[in-house]
Amino acid sequence: MRSIFLCASVYAVASLLVASPASSGEVPDLDWAQLIDQSAQHYDDPYRGLTPEQLNSVVTVARLREIAGKGEIVDEELLSRETASLAAAGIDVDGLIAQRWIVAERREHAATSGNDAVDGSKAWLFGFAIPAPPDDDGRPTAYLVPERGMCSHMPPPPPNQLVLLRVPDDWRPQALYEPVRVSGRLSIDPTTRTVPVVDGMVRMRATFSMDVSDVEAPGVARVGEASRFEPVVASPDG
Repeated sequence: MRSIFLCASVYAVASLLVASPASSGEVPDLDWAQLIDQSAQHYDDPYRGLTPEQLNSVVTVARLREIAGKGEIVDEELLSRETASLAAAGIDVDGLIAQRWIVAERREHAATSGNDAVDGSKAWLFGFAIPAPPDDDGRPTAYLVPERGMCSHMPPPPPNQLVLLRVPDDWRPQALYEPVRVSGRLSIDPTTRTVPVVDGMVRMRATFSMDVSDVEAPGVARVGEASRFEPVVASPDG
């Protein structure tokens, strides 16, 4: 019961941060969907309608054909069976394999393209902060993700849903996935860094960066100041 109460408490604080208009002034709140270039999301993807089993069959056929093309021995029975199974389902496996790199490029473009309309704008954005090492110039940084758990127990979000925060010298996230509302100049500024998270070193690709000027967080207000909130710690008994 104690852990349930603590989880409820942190989300209550998070809700207050999202709903707090007083500190926004004329600066708008952005939704994460507004960071995405929606025009890049509409493209032909012939793989989209495949079931997981069918996709696995296509991968198997492509892999075996590639190995055979190098003159190596492959399981011909498996190759024939997977090819026949796809053909029976009306799937053009040759066409799919021929388009795989084209589709990969389209998916990459969709995942990395940022919305030009928010580039250079000042805005508030709510998310969950991940502590990160300083930037090359020594400035403290963190990452902002839209959902708790991303980059540790689940894969990082697409780059256009990850923001590198260049934060003030007197503020740091006090915990992993601290709910936080930040304001500052948002820029399309692609970066790639490898940072330590729960599961080890994680490659973080961010389309956006933000020069943070204001922070609203339920942890320590500023470096060196006393905490305004009791820290939320998970109960050892779950």
